[in-house]
Amino acid sequence: MPYECRQADFLISTDPARLDPEAVHAFLTRTYWAAGVAPEVVARSLRHSLCFGLYHQDRQIGLARLITDYATFGYLADVYVLEPWRGRGLGQWLVGCLVRHPEVRRLRSVRLATRDAHGLYRRFGFTPLEHPDHHLEWRPPPHRPPPEG
Repeated sequence: MPYECRQADFLISTDPARLDPEAVHAFLTRTYWAAGVAPEVVARSLRHSLCFGLYHQDRQIGLARLITDYATFGYLADVYVLEPWRGRGLGQWLVGCLVRHPEVRRLRSVRLATRDAHGLYRRFGFTPLEHPDHHLEWRPPPHRPPPEG
């Protein structure tokens, strides 16, 4: 059963059948965090995440995508509201709806990275990493498999 939040003519829904992968791709390919992303990568990421689509009537105008194991951890990604709809509090409503979702409430930690929206996320209790020096990342080198063992 999809999780939904309604407000006037707007809907936030986790129903994957409502998502418009082409519209999501059209927006993400213009962002600093996913510039040039391939359509098939966007489609695969949507299939394997808990997605909160933001809709005005039947048109998708925003998204928040949570990558999660549904038990302990989540990573919040691809949060956006299309430009013509900004300034109406829809981004705040979208993140608020996400953090109230029962599956999200069970997680021990949700992380995210942002270059310019710290104020939005602080309203919901997001803080800088307590020990950023404890966190590492791995990026596969181009054209080489990882070492064995």
